[in-house]
Amino acid sequence: MSHAQQDTHILSLDRVTVTLGQRTFGPFSFVIQPGERIAVLGPSGAGKSTLLKLLARELVPLSGQAIFCQQPLKDWALPDLSRRRAILPQSHEVAFGLPVDLVIGLGRVARMHDPSLASIVRQAAEQACAAHLLGRRFDTLSGGEKARVQMARVFAQLWDVEQGLLLVDEPLAALDPGLQFSLMEAIYTFAANRGHAILAILHDINQALQGFERLIFIKHGAMVGDYQTPHVTLPLLEALYNVNLAAAVTEDGEMIVAPSLKRKAAA
Repeated sequence: MSHAQQDTHILSLDRVTVTLGQRTFGPFSFVIQPGERIAVLGPSGAGKSTLLKLLARELVPLSGQAIFCQQPLKDWALPDLSRRRAILPQSHEVAFGLPVDLVIGLGRVARMHDPSLASIVRQAAEQACAAHLLGRRFDTLSGGEKARVQMARVFAQLWDVEQGLLLVDEPLAALDPGLQFSLMEAIYTFAANRGHAILAILHDINQALQGFERLIFIKHGAMVGDYQTPHVTLPLLEALYNVNLAAAVTEDGEMIVAPSLKRKAAA
């Protein structure tokens, strides 16, 4: 890694380990640059969500160093951190039947004085294709509508900053493919326009292959690979999941995979 890259990275992990319950996860070592789209893949229980909790600062590193925007992650005041790092969670629920406008506005709570709040809420809703939901109660919405509102909340949170970090925790798994596609396209466009990096926990291998430029593999609680997407091969994916996969290549040269009923022998 060059000195210039060290000066511009958004996040770097250097041999970071973390404990959750009786398990230790890691070490994790990687760097995220502005504008990158990185997907984290691995079997269930491998430690993907634990990594996300570490980056969200819900968990404290046991060892190693985590640096966010040239400052140790542990030293960031939470209001300051929330202005640069947003999380799109797996669950779209909120505790009460809040108005949609207020749910989106929750992305701005770290700002003591926010004269642009109403304008940003409206613009964020428009970018998430949720403007027609303004004025409604969140608990009356469908799953897809809730996903759009939560995305608008994240957009509002990072609306007026550049080179932030968007953490995405498998938020689209229960949605139909068309809605998944349109929401991911909205995320990509929003992030690209501001130089935000995206790190997403995914179970959908094809979504990772087609929408992300880097794939981080996690297995048995440890990081086992960090690949540029064009260099990811079928054997690498089969070893990650212990499953036989079939592959096809689209007209655009993208690989599409599907599992075989015949499982690979356990590694």
